[in-house]
Amino acid sequence: MVTVVVDTREQEPYGFDSESIASIRKALPAGDYSIEGFETRVAVERKSMADFVSTVIRGRKRFHKELEKLRHYDVACVVVEANYRDVLGACYQSDAHPNALIGTIASIIIDFGVPVYFCSDRQAACRFVEEFLMRFHRRFAQCQEKQTPRQNSGEE
Repeated sequence: MVTVVVDTREQEPYGFDSESIASIRKALPAGDYSIEGFETRVAVERKSMADFVSTVIRGRKRFHKELEKLRHYDVACVVVEANYRDVLGACYQSDAHPNALIGTIASIIIDFGVPVYFCSDRQAACRFVEEFLMRFHRRFAQCQEKQTPRQNSGEE
């Protein structure tokens, strides 16, 4: 079973598949979700549309510090619980112009190397985050399994 770490500041944590994922609450150095034991290697920063707009417009300096940490992880991303069309159509409560948000999204991806995924709604975003973290775990577990026999045998 994989243990997902949910940051203590996450106000509305996702509910994951309890048959394959356990979750614990713990302060994370960056992001809202990670995997126990890999807290500085994999992370997902979750944002509702309102939170995303507010963060990139009003909390830009703090968010850039977060992105600066995430850029050094093996794998990290920002997941927005909205459609990209919501950005284009200014379907949010802010006077921020869509072009400002589009530029910021490009900056997050290009300048920080952290992809931004628009996952239509909370349910879809939860499912994406679950698979994202599970895939990282499967990949890492496979790498460890491949290394372990060689290390133990001393033949290579």
